[in-house]
Amino acid sequence: MEQESSLLSLVIVLVVAFITPFILHRFRLTFMPVVIAEIIMGLIIGKSGFDLIQDGSWLNTLSTLGFIFLMFLSGLEIDFTAFKPSKKKTVLHNGNVEPNRLIVSIIIFTGIFILSVGLSFLFVKMGLIDNVFLMTLIISTISLGVVVPTLKEGNVLKTGIGQIILLIAVIADLVTMILLAIFVSVSSDTQGNMWLLLILFAAGIFLYFIGNRLKNRPIIERLSTGTVQIGTRAIFTLIIVLVALSESVGAENILGAFLAGTLVSLLNPKQEMVQQLDSFGYGFLIPIFFVMVGVDLDLWSLLSDKNLLVLIPLLLVALLASKIIPVFILRKWYDTKTVVASAFLLTSTLSLVIAAAKIAERIEVITPEMSGTFILVAVISCIITPIFFKKWFPKENGYERKLKLAFIGANQLTLPVSKELSSEQFESTVYHKKMEKLESQNTDMVFNIVEIHDYQNAVLESAGIFESDIVFISTGDEKQNAILASEAKNRGIERVIARIESPELAKQLKEMDIEVFSTILSTTALLKALIESPKVAQIMTNGETALYEIEMLNRQFAHMTLREFPFMGDIIVVRIFRENDSLVPHGDTELRMGDRLIVTGTKEYVDHLMKELQYSL
Repeated sequence: MEQESSLLSLVIVLVVAFITPFILHRFRLTFMPVVIAEIIMGLIIGKSGFDLIQDGSWLNTLSTLGFIFLMFLSGLEIDFTAFKPSKKKTVLHNGNVEPNRLIVSIIIFTGIFILSVGLSFLFVKMGLIDNVFLMTLIISTISLGVVVPTLKEGNVLKTGIGQIILLIAVIADLVTMILLAIFVSVSSDTQGNMWLLLILFAAGIFLYFIGNRLKNRPIIERLSTGTVQIGTRAIFTLIIVLVALSESVGAENILGAFLAGTLVSLLNPKQEMVQQLDSFGYGFLIPIFFVMVGVDLDLWSLLSDKNLLVLIPLLLVALLASKIIPVFILRKWYDTKTVVASAFLLTSTLSLVIAAAKIAERIEVITPEMSGTFILVAVISCIITPIFFKKWFPKENGYERKLKLAFIGANQLTLPVSKELSSEQFESTVYHKKMEKLESQNTDMVFNIVEIHDYQNAVLESAGIFESDIVFISTGDEKQNAILASEAKNRGIERVIARIESPELAKQLKEMDIEVFSTILSTTALLKALIESPKVAQIMTNGETALYEIEMLNRQFAHMTLREFPFMGDIIVVRIFRENDSLVPHGDTELRMGDRLIVTGTKEYVDHLMKELQYSL
């Protein structure tokens, strides 16, 4: 009977997790993160509501696995390339030169942490809590799971201020996770010692070096397809090994899971692999965990305690105060609205607060009611902070600036392209070696060409090529193109395109995330299209009715059907790319955030549509 009850509870939880996104969509609650909605749904069916759920082995096991996988994905979410110092001196809209992102982020988080310690002592002195260490963790942590999607949806992630916000959140995530492990070692009654954590980290470093040596082996590539999927097996093995080792040395299992995530992130997994892991985690295990968080939360006991009722608004104020005061250092470079909006977004906190609260409750450092209070405050912060960020963040800071595009090599391919690109989107410069003859005459009077002595790294650096957003390399020597492309990628340039005709060399560069262009293959494809589908080829080559790609970034039009969309004009949507899917659009197709629309039509209407879809705040 108990087994049947446990299975029935699991079915209810899974059904609730399934219908939650539909409810958000039906009532247009796009401002609310899905995980917050799952917690609220858990409140309705749990102890605070209809009390339909009973504990059982099925739910406990799957909820624990969801918690572990959430911590793994939190580690995987950390982009360590963000720590590379940017050499680009970007001039902001107000004329100020952008600050060093890494240095200013470290300074701001240091201020956040110091203030968190001070506020924690204040809470202890007021008699609201007994543990300064735990309170410091609660106040200083920042939710990457809320910050990253909000920055992406606001078209802010790639901007200077977006990168600073992201760096602060990443540093907070790393530091507070390590401090949580120390807190457990200090506070727990188990025999685990802090120095045993070194064994866990040493094992992680050892496994990283093994993974780094094996990941590019041909046998790994052969075993990564079909029913074998060796990469997925390796990741799940890594999670279980580090989770087991973490518990063996007296630490929490989530530390091992988080460490596994950071190791996989350092190994630069393919985007397809990351999407598969996200789909598995957020599609199955993690929703069970968040629904169960709501199920176990007893709001009535919490609301009956006057001290806890006082703690809720005070803790929300402390979360904001600990962020807004240090973030005001950015006022030197940015306007007040930008700074305040950034501080509000950094106030969001979720996964690590839930982790700290649950662990502290389990080791009896705090009561279940106190744990529930911390979780409730985290839920409230994740609901209100993205709303204030979107309301106050200035639109002009979210707009894409002109991309600096460098062409290396002046020839019949690069010269006309540099001229035809939109001057509103790109700032194009062609760099050419002095002793090489140009493949076009009188180009100096028409094209923006900079002559350089040679293609050595020092010369390219002094010319400012490595400060570009996009580099297109098309010299007459494909081996030199490959060398220059590798160097540009190593210098942190996000998009590097190289003209390569050799398939083997092209394959090597693609593994380094370098885009490859082949004149032979592209000409063959265009000629084939011209013969087989002349009208399609005409669309591709006609400047007035060419194909354009527009990314959907405006939340106002999310979940709106193409039939309802008011700005189509003289435009046809040819295709919609949604993550890995390619959709054939029709009138009832709904637009979603992040969709990439392939459209054709007159340039005037395309420009208007682009402005409407990409101005998201």
